[in-house]
Amino acid sequence: MKKIATFKAVLFTLITLFSSLAFDAFSAPKITSNYNKVSDGYNFWLVEPEGDTVEKKPVVIFLHGASLCGSDLNKVRRYGTLAAVEKGREIDAYVIAPQNPGGSWKPSKVMNILKWVEDNYNVDTDRVYVLGMSLGGYGTIDFAATYPDKVAAAMAFCGGGTVKDLSGLGELPLWIVHGTADRSVSVSQSDRVVSAVKNSGEYSRLYYDRIPGMNHSQPARLFYLEDTYKWLFSHSLKDKDRAAAEKFAISGDVMKTAYSGLNHKAGYRGSSSKSTASKAKTTRKSSSRKGKHYASGKSSRRRG
Repeated sequence: MKKIATFKAVLFTLITLFSSLAFDAFSAPKITSNYNKVSDGYNFWLVEPEGDTVEKKPVVIFLHGASLCGSDLNKVRRYGTLAAVEKGREIDAYVIAPQNPGGSWKPSKVMNILKWVEDNYNVDTDRVYVLGMSLGGYGTIDFAATYPDKVAAAMAFCGGGTVKDLSGLGELPLWIVHGTADRSVSVSQSDRVVSAVKNSGEYSRLYYDRIPGMNHSQPARLFYLEDTYKWLFSHSLKDKDRAAAEKFAISGDVMKTAYSGLNHKAGYRGSSSKSTASKAKTTRKSSSRKGKHYASGKSSRRRG
């Protein structure tokens, strides 16, 4: 009888274990690599939101920095929104993470990917968001300036802008973050973008955190912070006057919570046509300095 009871206990444990694994596999977001999928586009990762996709879902476009350029898509998983998803950050949206082979991001190529996703998935076209860092910060500014009528909100970290006409940035909620201790991309690059937006006459939707002492790598923590995506998702092209939602403070305490609830050792949970690669890096430091804020048409000192 003891053997039977033991066998039943083991069997129950195994059934519970396999049921749990099956549920986790089912509920995990589907992540796929896409090579040569879009004509005149980039190779890209696509994350599909979990659960029922009958309801239209937003789109988040993540643009990486120069260190992730190349032809190996797995490099794009080292940090950023894709890495955040793989670590367990729940983002109820399609996530597009293209890879730039080198040089400046081309807004038209990013747009071609977005159009392909819109044609093939149940996308809420009024809720498209873009964010990026360093070279990806430049790409974010260039994409948003080129297609302000397509981007519901954008966040650019330690970047700048290369397109000649930046006036379109005044049409959408835009949050720029740049540290004065950045030795890779001078904070003057973001200053120039902010000046261009202000000179266009409309900058009520612009936030600018110009943070003393923050270096080039520290803003990367924002990709893992839940509040980052809450802020983006609070905007829609249907919003009256497309006003910018209230921002959260980029303080030391807030930045320390960026990885809260995430599995730092989590690996790739989706499917890929190529081999999987390294885990995302999580060694970014935080900052607790003050920054500038432009929201009501005037600059003011705030905790940022």
